[in-house]
Amino acid sequence: MGRFGVSSIIVVAITFTLFVTALFFTGFTHDLLLEAGVFLVSVKLIIMAYKSQVESEYIHRELKEIKDLLKK
Repeated sequence: MGRFGVSSIIVVAITFTLFVTALFFTGFTHDLLLEAGVFLVSVKLIIMAYKSQVESEYIHRELKEIKDLLKK
């Protein structure tokens, strides 16, 4: 099973830091929804990449098993 890469964790940390910083500078205005949306899109893209990686690893294992069976 795959795991989150260091780059993904760094992106989430930077995005979250910018989100919190924006809260202090803009306050709780309608821009809060925009900032929250940007943060959630970033997290969603990273989760999708993680799921894709896990699925890809699963497919590679299955193909290797099939290849090993065909060699016998």
